[in-house]
Amino acid sequence: MAVHSPFSSSKYQVGLIGVGVMGEALISGLVSSRFPKAQIVFTEKRADRAREIAAKYGAREVELAELVKTSDVILLVVKPQDLAALLGSISKDLSKGALLVSFAAGKATSFISERVGPGVGVIRVMPNTPTLIGLGMAAISPGANVTNEQVTFVSEFLATCGKVIEIDEKLQDAVTALSGSGPAYFFAFVEEIIKSGVRLGLSHEEATTLAIQTIVGSAAMLEQSGKSATTLRENVTSPNGTTAAALKVFSDANLGEIIAKAMTAARDRSQELA
Repeated sequence: MAVHSPFSSSKYQVGLIGVGVMGEALISGLVSSRFPKAQIVFTEKRADRAREIAAKYGAREVELAELVKTSDVILLVVKPQDLAALLGSISKDLSKGALLVSFAAGKATSFISERVGPGVGVIRVMPNTPTLIGLGMAAISPGANVTNEQVTFVSEFLATCGKVIEIDEKLQDAVTALSGSGPAYFFAFVEEIIKSGVRLGLSHEEATTLAIQTIVGSAAMLEQSGKSATTLRENVTSPNGTTAAALKVFSDANLGEIIAKAMTAARDRSQELA
Protein backbone atom coordinates (compact mmCIF):
# COMPACT_ATOMS: atom_id res chain seq x y z
CA MET A 1 0.00 0.00 0.00
CA ALA A 2 1.45 3.39 -1.03
CA VAL A 3 2.28 5.79 1.76
CA HIS A 4 0.92 9.30 1.27
CA SER A 5 3.55 12.00 1.59
CA PRO A 6 2.47 15.25 3.27
CA PHE A 7 4.68 17.03 0.76
CA SER A 8 3.03 15.67 -2.39
CA SER A 9 0.35 18.38 -2.24
CA SER A 10 2.43 21.15 -0.66
CA LYS A 11 1.43 24.72 -1.50
CA TYR A 12 5.00 26.00 -1.18
CA GLN A 13 7.40 26.79 -3.96
CA VAL A 14 10.95 26.16 -2.73
CA GLY A 15 14.01 27.91 -4.09
CA LEU A 16 17.61 26.99 -3.35
CA ILE A 17 20.43 29.48 -3.65
CA GLY A 18 23.46 27.26 -4.04
CA VAL A 19 23.38 23.59 -5.00
CA GLY A 20 26.73 22.36 -3.81
CA VAL A 21 26.99 19.19 -1.76
CA MET A 22 24.53 20.29 0.94
CA GLY A 23 22.16 21.95 -1.52
CA GLU A 24 21.97 18.74 -3.53
CA ALA A 25 21.26 16.75 -0.37
CA LEU A 26 18.33 19.04 0.41
CA ILE A 27 16.90 18.72 -3.10
CA SER A 28 17.31 14.96 -2.89
CA GLY A 29 15.41 14.92 0.41
CA LEU A 30 12.57 16.97 -1.05
CA VAL A 31 12.30 14.81 -4.17
CA SER A 32 12.48 11.55 -2.22
CA SER A 33 9.61 12.77 -0.02
CA ARG A 34 7.53 13.30 -3.19
CA PHE A 35 7.62 17.06 -3.03
CA PRO A 36 6.52 18.23 -6.52
CA LYS A 37 9.59 18.71 -8.70
CA ALA A 38 7.80 21.51 -10.55
CA GLN A 39 7.83 23.50 -7.29
CA ILE A 40 11.61 23.33 -6.83
CA VAL A 41 13.83 25.96 -8.43
CA PHE A 42 17.48 26.81 -7.87
CA THR A 43 20.31 29.12 -8.83
CA GLU A 44 23.88 27.99 -9.37
CA LYS A 45 26.92 29.90 -10.66
CA ARG A 46 28.50 26.86 -12.33
CA ALA A 47 26.70 26.01 -15.57
CA ASP A 48 27.86 22.37 -15.62
CA ARG A 49 26.69 21.84 -12.04
CA ALA A 50 23.32 23.43 -12.82
CA ARG A 51 22.81 21.08 -15.77
CA GLU A 52 23.75 18.11 -13.60
CA ILE A 53 21.25 18.98 -10.85
CA ALA A 54 18.43 19.74 -13.30
CA ALA A 55 18.94 16.44 -15.12
CA LYS A 56 19.27 14.38 -11.94
CA TYR A 57 16.33 15.75 -9.95
CA GLY A 58 14.03 17.53 -12.39
CA ALA A 59 14.38 20.83 -10.55
CA ARG A 60 14.51 23.98 -12.66
CA GLU A 61 17.33 26.50 -12.82
CA VAL A 62 16.16 30.14 -12.83
CA GLU A 63 17.67 33.58 -12.46
CA LEU A 64 18.17 34.81 -8.90
CA ALA A 65 15.57 37.58 -9.18
CA GLU A 66 12.91 35.15 -10.42
CA LEU A 67 13.68 32.67 -7.66
CA VAL A 68 13.37 35.33 -4.99
CA LYS A 69 10.12 36.76 -6.37
CA THR A 70 8.36 33.43 -6.86
CA SER A 71 9.57 31.24 -3.95
CA ASP A 72 7.68 30.92 -0.67
CA VAL A 73 10.62 29.21 1.03
CA ILE A 74 14.18 30.15 0.10
CA LEU A 75 17.05 27.95 1.26
CA LEU A 76 20.27 29.94 1.63
CA VAL A 77 22.94 27.27 1.14
CA VAL A 78 25.91 29.62 0.90
CA LYS A 79 29.17 30.28 2.72
CA PRO A 80 28.92 32.60 5.75
CA GLN A 81 31.23 35.14 4.16
CA ASP A 82 28.95 35.38 1.10
CA LEU A 83 25.70 35.86 3.01
CA ALA A 84 25.73 39.65 3.54
CA ALA A 85 26.28 40.41 -0.15
CA LEU A 86 23.61 37.90 -1.16
CA LEU A 87 21.04 39.39 1.21
CA GLY A 88 21.79 42.86 -0.14
CA SER A 89 21.09 41.68 -3.67
CA ILE A 90 17.80 39.90 -2.92
CA SER A 91 16.16 42.06 -0.25
CA LYS A 92 14.28 44.28 -2.71
CA ASP A 93 12.65 41.29 -4.44
CA LEU A 94 11.49 39.38 -1.35
CA SER A 95 7.76 39.23 -0.86
CA LYS A 96 6.11 39.77 2.50
CA GLY A 97 5.50 36.40 4.13
CA ALA A 98 8.46 34.73 2.44
CA LEU A 99 10.64 32.45 4.54
CA LEU A 100 14.44 32.43 4.44
CA VAL A 101 16.10 29.27 5.77
CA SER A 102 19.79 29.88 6.39
CA PHE A 103 22.41 27.11 6.43
CA ALA A 104 25.29 29.58 6.85
CA ALA A 105 27.34 28.65 9.92
CA GLY A 106 27.54 31.27 12.64
CA LYS A 107 25.11 33.75 11.11
CA ALA A 108 22.28 34.73 13.47
CA THR A 109 18.69 35.20 12.38
CA SER A 110 18.98 38.85 13.46
CA PHE A 111 21.90 39.29 11.02
CA ILE A 112 19.56 38.24 8.22
CA SER A 113 16.44 40.06 9.41
CA GLU A 114 18.31 43.37 9.67
CA ARG A 115 19.26 43.09 6.00
CA VAL A 116 15.93 42.00 4.51
CA GLY A 117 13.51 44.14 6.46
CA PRO A 118 10.20 43.38 8.19
CA GLY A 119 7.70 40.77 7.11
CA VAL A 120 10.23 38.13 6.05
CA GLY A 121 10.56 35.05 8.23
CA VAL A 122 13.97 33.58 9.07
CA ILE A 123 14.94 30.13 10.33
CA ARG A 124 18.53 29.21 11.12
CA VAL A 125 19.68 25.63 10.54
CA MET A 126 22.87 23.81 11.47
CA PRO A 127 23.00 20.54 9.49
CA ASN A 128 25.87 18.10 9.07
CA THR A 129 27.32 16.10 6.21
CA PRO A 130 25.56 12.75 6.91
CA THR A 131 22.54 14.62 5.54
CA LEU A 132 23.95 13.46 2.18
CA ILE A 133 22.97 9.86 2.94
CA GLY A 134 19.73 10.58 4.80
CA LEU A 135 21.33 10.22 8.24
CA GLY A 136 21.94 13.86 9.05
CA MET A 137 21.42 15.80 12.25
CA ALA A 138 19.90 19.26 11.98
CA ALA A 139 19.13 21.81 14.68
CA ILE A 140 16.72 24.60 13.78
CA SER A 141 16.02 27.94 15.45
CA PRO A 142 13.09 30.05 14.27
CA GLY A 143 13.68 33.79 14.24
CA ALA A 144 11.35 36.69 13.60
CA ASN A 145 8.09 36.56 11.61
CA VAL A 146 7.98 32.76 11.39
CA THR A 147 4.68 30.89 11.59
CA ASN A 148 4.13 27.50 13.20
CA GLU A 149 3.20 26.15 9.78
CA GLN A 150 6.54 27.25 8.36
CA VAL A 151 8.47 25.69 11.25
CA THR A 152 6.59 22.44 10.72
CA PHE A 153 7.34 22.44 7.00
CA VAL A 154 11.08 23.01 7.52
CA SER A 155 11.27 20.43 10.31
CA GLU A 156 9.46 17.80 8.27
CA PHE A 157 11.45 18.26 5.10
CA LEU A 158 14.75 18.18 7.01
CA ALA A 159 13.54 14.99 8.69
CA THR A 160 13.61 13.35 5.26
CA CYS A 161 17.41 13.71 5.49
CA GLY A 162 17.85 12.55 9.10
CA LYS A 163 16.85 13.80 12.54
CA VAL A 164 15.80 17.31 13.58
CA ILE A 165 15.60 19.16 16.87
CA GLU A 166 14.43 22.70 17.60
CA ILE A 167 16.68 24.69 19.94
CA ASP A 168 17.09 28.17 21.33
CA GLU A 169 19.26 30.12 18.91
CA LYS A 170 21.81 30.98 21.60
CA LEU A 171 22.77 27.27 21.56
CA GLN A 172 23.47 27.12 17.82
CA ASP A 173 27.20 27.69 18.28
CA ALA A 174 27.32 24.71 20.67
CA VAL A 175 25.44 22.61 18.09
CA THR A 176 27.98 23.67 15.47
CA ALA A 177 30.77 22.44 17.74
CA LEU A 178 29.04 19.11 18.42
CA SER A 179 27.03 17.82 15.47
CA GLY A 180 27.98 20.34 12.78
CA SER A 181 31.73 19.74 13.03
CA GLY A 182 31.36 16.38 14.78
CA PRO A 183 31.63 14.16 11.68
CA ALA A 184 35.14 15.50 11.07
CA TYR A 185 36.20 14.56 14.62
CA PHE A 186 34.83 11.08 14.01
CA PHE A 187 36.61 10.73 10.65
CA ALA A 188 39.89 11.95 12.17
CA PHE A 189 39.62 9.36 14.93
CA VAL A 190 38.94 6.57 12.41
CA GLU A 191 41.91 7.72 10.32
CA GLU A 192 44.18 7.28 13.32
CA ILE A 193 42.69 3.87 14.24
CA ILE A 194 43.42 2.65 10.71
CA LYS A 195 46.97 4.03 10.78
CA SER A 196 47.60 2.35 14.13
CA GLY A 197 46.21 -0.95 12.83
CA VAL A 198 48.67 -0.80 9.95
CA ARG A 199 51.53 -0.08 12.34
CA LEU A 200 50.50 -3.18 14.29
CA GLY A 201 50.86 -5.34 11.17
CA LEU A 202 47.46 -5.27 9.46
CA SER A 203 47.14 -4.32 5.81
CA HIS A 204 45.47 -0.98 5.09
CA GLU A 205 42.47 -2.81 3.63
CA GLU A 206 42.14 -5.09 6.64
CA ALA A 207 42.49 -2.21 9.11
CA THR A 208 39.91 -0.15 7.20
CA THR A 209 37.36 -2.98 7.13
CA LEU A 210 37.85 -3.71 10.82
CA ALA A 211 37.65 -0.05 11.82
CA ILE A 212 34.57 0.82 9.77
CA GLN A 213 32.52 -2.18 10.85
CA THR A 214 33.52 -1.67 14.48
CA ILE A 215 32.35 1.93 14.35
CA VAL A 216 29.13 1.08 12.45
CA GLY A 217 28.26 -1.67 14.91
CA SER A 218 29.08 0.46 17.93
CA ALA A 219 26.96 3.36 16.67
CA ALA A 220 24.05 0.98 16.05
CA MET A 221 24.37 -0.42 19.57
CA LEU A 222 24.32 3.09 20.98
CA GLU A 223 21.18 3.96 19.02
CA GLN A 224 19.30 0.68 19.44
CA SER A 225 20.24 -0.69 22.85
CA GLY A 226 18.72 2.10 24.91
CA LYS A 227 21.90 2.11 27.02
CA SER A 228 24.14 5.10 27.60
CA ALA A 229 27.60 5.42 26.10
CA THR A 230 28.99 5.09 29.61
CA THR A 231 27.21 1.78 30.21
CA LEU A 232 28.24 0.35 26.85
CA ARG A 233 31.86 1.36 27.46
CA GLU A 234 31.82 -0.25 30.88
CA ASN A 235 30.29 -3.46 29.47
CA VAL A 236 33.23 -3.99 27.12
CA THR A 237 35.92 -3.02 29.64
CA SER A 238 37.08 -5.93 31.78
CA PRO A 239 39.26 -5.03 34.79
CA ASN A 240 42.94 -5.19 33.85
CA GLY A 241 42.02 -6.32 30.34
CA THR A 242 43.08 -5.10 26.91
CA THR A 243 40.37 -2.44 26.64
CA ALA A 244 41.20 -1.11 30.08
CA ALA A 245 44.85 -0.77 29.05
CA ALA A 246 43.90 1.26 25.98
CA LEU A 247 41.42 3.46 27.85
CA LYS A 248 44.06 4.22 30.50
CA VAL A 249 46.23 5.73 27.77
CA PHE A 250 43.30 7.94 26.71
CA SER A 251 42.72 8.94 30.32
CA ASP A 252 46.40 9.68 30.98
CA ALA A 253 46.44 11.88 27.88
CA ASN A 254 43.37 13.79 29.16
CA LEU A 255 41.15 12.80 26.24
CA GLY A 256 38.18 14.52 27.84
CA GLU A 257 40.08 17.78 28.11
CA ILE A 258 41.29 17.51 24.52
CA ILE A 259 37.73 17.04 23.25
CA ALA A 260 36.45 19.90 25.40
CA LYS A 261 39.16 22.23 24.08
CA ALA A 262 38.45 21.20 20.48
CA MET A 263 34.71 21.76 20.79
CA THR A 264 35.24 25.08 22.56
CA ALA A 265 37.51 26.18 19.69
CA ALA A 266 34.81 25.25 17.18
CA ARG A 267 32.16 27.08 19.25
CA ASP A 268 34.35 30.19 19.47
CA ARG A 269 34.99 30.18 15.73
CA SER A 270 31.26 29.92 15.08
CA GLN A 271 30.73 32.99 17.26
CA GLU A 272 33.43 34.86 15.34
CA LEU A 273 31.56 34.19 12.09
CA ALA A 274 28.42 35.92 13.41
